[in-house]
Amino acid sequence: MMTRRGDTLLFDAPPTVAAWAAAGGKKESEGPLASAFDFVTQDAAFGEQGCENWEQAESLLQRKAVELCLRKADIPRSKVDIAFAGDLQAQCTASNYTMRELGIPFAGVYGACSTMAETLGLAAVFAAGGMAERVLALTSSHFCAAERQFRTPLEYGAKRTPTAQWTATAAGACLVRAHGGAGVPVLSVTFGRVQDFAVHDINNMGAAMMPAAASTLLRYFSATGTSPQDFDAIFTGDLGEVGTALLHEQMAKEGLPLDNHKDCGCLLFDTNSQNVQAGGSGAGCSAAVLCGKILPMLAAGQLRRVLFLATGALMSQTTFLQGESIPGIAHCVELGGAV
Repeated sequence: MMTRRGDTLLFDAPPTVAAWAAAGGKKESEGPLASAFDFVTQDAAFGEQGCENWEQAESLLQRKAVELCLRKADIPRSKVDIAFAGDLQAQCTASNYTMRELGIPFAGVYGACSTMAETLGLAAVFAAGGMAERVLALTSSHFCAAERQFRTPLEYGAKRTPTAQWTATAAGACLVRAHGGAGVPVLSVTFGRVQDFAVHDINNMGAAMMPAAASTLLRYFSATGTSPQDFDAIFTGDLGEVGTALLHEQMAKEGLPLDNHKDCGCLLFDTNSQNVQAGGSGAGCSAAVLCGKILPMLAAGQLRRVLFLATGALMSQTTFLQGESIPGIAHCVELGGAV
């Protein structure tokens, strides 16, 4: 059912993404992709729903995405065989509390901002390998929860540098089914290798993650004998303007210019008018763009073959304060036109 070439798993009978949903907050509802969300809230704290803190609010946002995804698929949660989920909170607590409510068999995943590609890749492998018929892949992030954990609480009023990125308050969920069902085929998955090019600036995630994006792309192209021109689009997750410029420079040096490249961190927000510095970030950023823009375009036939390459910075606040550099990871999911 699967063929391995280097780090890439190619599916002989591709599983399909049968349904998807994206949920977002106020800032996301004011951005270029506002109409692509299935749900947006003007109250990121979800106070009327009884949430007492940002962490609870993120879990509720994640549940909204799951509920909408399953509603689109027209199946109850009891029919889901397993869920792969993660987030940016310590020990993936947003996902843990989501799954406490949903009662679905659950495998927690942490890939920082690469989590959507990682969970989707794992879901596809499970479905293609006959280990599950219906698999959920989801992730989320919340600006306020992430700022408190990784940088400083909002009350501190710290000034953001031009290279900093804005953590999206967003969630995305996909339902993956075994081969034979309608949906968007998952053609291959490439799980990345950790790269560390000695970046220490916690406010420059694009530079820290770019080497991992380049590494995974190069390994994918080498394993499959393809080139960037074979795809309608290559979407990276959350490199922002700084990382995007560096990736284009690096891939041009490799003789593989990325003329069809787009970055989720540059698509979710308008960097000229929304005060997000170098663009969007957070696990929910690429998840929302995948579920709100990429999958719908594939389903409508507007795209035929794309690479979805989500990137993550694998540091913690503790390792940063200890002077560690920031390693990065990037996972790649190849998606085809709807069947």
